[in-house]
Amino acid sequence: MRDLFHDDENRDGWRPRLRRFLLDLDSRIDFGMYQVKTWGRELYERFTVFMDRFHVAGWRRWYFVEPLSEALTLGTGGLMVMLALAIPAFRETSDDDWLKKSELAVTFLDRYGNEVGSRGIRHNDAIPLDEFPDHLIKATLATEDRRFYEHFGIDIPGLFRAMLTNARAGGVVQGGSSISQQLAKNLFLSNERTIERKVKEAFLALWLEVRLPKNEILKLYLDRAYLGGGTFGVDAAAQYYFNKSARDVNLSEAAMLAGLFKAPSRFAPHINLPAARARANVVLDNLIEAGFMTEGQVFGARRNPAMAIDRRDERAPNYYLDWAFDEMKKLVETLPKSVHERVFVVRLALDVDLQKNSDKALENSLRQYGREYRAKQGAAVLMDIDGAVRAMVGGRDYAESQFNRATDAARQPGSSFKPYVYATALMNGFKPTSVVVDSPVCIGNWCPKNYGGGHSGAMTLTQAIIRSVNIIPVKLSIALGNGNPKIGRAKIRDTARKAGIRSPLPDTPSMPIGADEVTVLDHTAGYTMFPNLGKAMAPHAVLEVRSGAGDLIWRWDRDGKKPLQVITPQVAMDMNMMMSKVVEEGTARRAILDGIKSAGKTGTTNAYRDAWFVGFTGNFVCGVWFGNDDYTVMNQMTGGSLPAQTWHEIMAYAHQGVELKAIPGLGPQATGRQQVAESKDGKKDGADAAPARLSTVLTKRGTDALVRVERLMDDATRALATGAGPSKATDAQRVAPPRQDAFAASDQPPQPVGRVRGN
Repeated sequence: MRDLFHDDENRDGWRPRLRRFLLDLDSRIDFGMYQVKTWGRELYERFTVFMDRFHVAGWRRWYFVEPLSEALTLGTGGLMVMLALAIPAFRETSDDDWLKKSELAVTFLDRYGNEVGSRGIRHNDAIPLDEFPDHLIKATLATEDRRFYEHFGIDIPGLFRAMLTNARAGGVVQGGSSISQQLAKNLFLSNERTIERKVKEAFLALWLEVRLPKNEILKLYLDRAYLGGGTFGVDAAAQYYFNKSARDVNLSEAAMLAGLFKAPSRFAPHINLPAARARANVVLDNLIEAGFMTEGQVFGARRNPAMAIDRRDERAPNYYLDWAFDEMKKLVETLPKSVHERVFVVRLALDVDLQKNSDKALENSLRQYGREYRAKQGAAVLMDIDGAVRAMVGGRDYAESQFNRATDAARQPGSSFKPYVYATALMNGFKPTSVVVDSPVCIGNWCPKNYGGGHSGAMTLTQAIIRSVNIIPVKLSIALGNGNPKIGRAKIRDTARKAGIRSPLPDTPSMPIGADEVTVLDHTAGYTMFPNLGKAMAPHAVLEVRSGAGDLIWRWDRDGKKPLQVITPQVAMDMNMMMSKVVEEGTARRAILDGIKSAGKTGTTNAYRDAWFVGFTGNFVCGVWFGNDDYTVMNQMTGGSLPAQTWHEIMAYAHQGVELKAIPGLGPQATGRQQVAESKDGKKDGADAAPARLSTVLTKRGTDALVRVERLMDDATRALATGAGPSKATDAQRVAPPRQDAFAASDQPPQPVGRVRGN
């Protein structure tokens, strides 16, 4: 390049030489491309000559070559589509501990150490497959998957047969899922009926068939299927329905058990024995059709159908136990990796006495007034002010519907959401005596209206919450954002979420008056911040977790979620005063408790679809909801009617025999201990007096003392057994033994947008 640009050394100048250089470069590129083309053509000609040797013409081409070519093309495309569909399914198996995760076995004790139920798989005493009766296995295969040992996870002939049968019947009368597919659903998926779930189910069935032998798949299916009555697996079901091991069931009992796989809630013998026997007869027919047995072999079972134990009067707290088991599964995932236990004994915050009374109160309310109000369902949660849930009612009948309306049903809270709005306002400079004008207001094209219509002019915040005015919370949301309601609603949502509302709470103009959906559990827990001087408490069922050997693994007061300061103590006391007026002078007068100060808020949603009352005393927080599962409207039920009345029944009973605590900001209670008023002749005064509790409840100090005495006696017993003195007992020896009474610990652990009615 130096020669190119120095005129002294290049007589022709640099410009002509640059032109010659570029021409030379262009010619070399052209020549190279020509050579590549020539070589490519030569290679192609050689390839063509080579492939001509395999040329097929005539009928062979159209019968063999073309179909094979199309099959390869379509197959490649199909494999790519299948891979895209399979990836989401295989993500469900990403946990290396997927098999052990499903083998959790939990025995539940109430807060006083009495066994109340169990959940999960009894892995420590599971029956081997070869010990199950032959007729039980044949009945299961004949009914659920006759070609189980022949297919690869998906029974293609069975699937087409089910589709044809359903098409002829005009509805779903026969399922096409194999046992492998049903096990995949039980292990990894939910029960939702969607195409996505069915696709995942199919791929996971293939995955299981590759990973596990057939007998193990069948064993897992027999152990983990839900068979009604809160039981999982055929052995637990046999114990529950027939009071015997699955090893000992006869043919008629095996047929009844096999009939439960399809719909346990519909065919459970303790609920509908005729339907269970009719289903068992279908199973016997299946045994004959499949060729597993003859008519003569099943004749005795037809003549002598199974007789199940009558458990209709047993009121197991199944809604509570289902929720506690879900909480336990989440808790196990947080335990240290050094904990390899899969069998646990868990002491719950459950108070069986209060649970039975809460069930009874809700059922009596619906039985007496449900037809009048056109209400079919309800839910309730009762908890200590520290978040320990003492009772949970998830619906009227667990056997009829296992859907827990207290934890899973998202419903509009209506005006019962307003305390979060007022608390946010008090945190931002407002006072209970601050005056706001009840007058027309619009946000965009949405203009809220009050429950009774019209407007009342200037009023204080206390008067607004007493009268449950809708306009005032909307105006507060505008004021909190300095004219921007979106900013104001963000502050309100932040308060509600810190209080414990886990629902999304989308930003809608009607959010301040309760248009966004919440659950009964979250909403009740959100109110714990008021009697706790602004500290929100996490709702919890588990107080203690021990291994099967009795070793303490986890304890709420030590390892649980700590309280969160949401509002200041002064704001909490102001809110307590305001909400106590709602009970004494406002919309919740039916919730008044004799001799006990209480506070709370009613809620009624648009078209009377939901009715709420959530309230608290110095001892307990309770939330009650009534409505219909299909969102149909009720007959003018407000939160101040049946919900407040049911709340009164639950809370009046709960406060009997307990030391009353004052609500901060409201002063001392009228009496030191709640008692039922009695007349001179010793009878309860008044028709509405709460029924007496079945047993006296020990105070925390009393139960702590009993626990210390019990553990000292256990230490002494161990010391005598080992020959050592009591003073030499180690800390490990002081752990309570794995007996139910070892859990008799303290009574409480240590420390869519639209109009929403305003009532």
